[in-house]
Amino acid sequence: MSFTLEPIGVVQSCFSGKFGIPRQSGLASAARAVLEFYPPFDQAEAFSGLEECSHLWVEFIFHQFKVGEFRPRVRPPRLGGNRSIGVFATRAPNRPNRLGLSVVRLDQVEVRQGKARLHISGHDLLDGTPIIDIKPYVPYADALPQSHNSIAPAPPTLIPVRFSQPALEQCQNESARLGQALQPLIEQLLAQDPRPQYQQPDPERRYAMTLFDLDVAWHYWLEGESHGVEVCSVRRQTSDVRRLTSDV
Repeated sequence: MSFTLEPIGVVQSCFSGKFGIPRQSGLASAARAVLEFYPPFDQAEAFSGLEECSHLWVEFIFHQFKVGEFRPRVRPPRLGGNRSIGVFATRAPNRPNRLGLSVVRLDQVEVRQGKARLHISGHDLLDGTPIIDIKPYVPYADALPQSHNSIAPAPPTLIPVRFSQPALEQCQNESARLGQALQPLIEQLLAQDPRPQYQQPDPERRYAMTLFDLDVAWHYWLEGESHGVEVCSVRRQTSDVRRLTSDV
């Protein structure tokens, strides 16, 4: 048996590159996106009642993951990238059908001329991600306080984030241009320490991620046994910033 899945819409996201995206949804509340739907799935009546829900399940396709030979074991970033476990024990994108599932906050059901689109936040979705389906989050059934996962028992430990004065000014200017609050978004993303965990923090190394049409560049600082991030610049994309990309 085989099945064909038809995307019902697409994600318009602040995340224009894979590196730096939260490894789970809900970890960056300032991350906002819009779910746009294709006809005939954009009819407002199909979303009637959804405004009574605070959160949604979004089913999607990992569209930028290259399909290859099935790999039964993967190396999750959560485990430092140096321990392999079964793919079905992870949320890695290299799955047999590249299907993803995320819980997001529903901020608004926007209806114009009989067509609907959804404003969401707290997401982990790359710009252009195909949407397969959405479903309401049902707290009494979906929130299971007795559940456990010893592989990922707690949220990531957060590290301090600071801005250089030029970066702070650039961030404020670009926030005004884009109509988006960039500083809290950048702080929430970098506090999760997006570098590959097998790499040691190196003050001499520069990292960058893309948000909207921006390159956000930073380096690490070390103080004794602790470390943190300093944002160096927030600029419109150029080719002279060497990006670090992630395989997962």
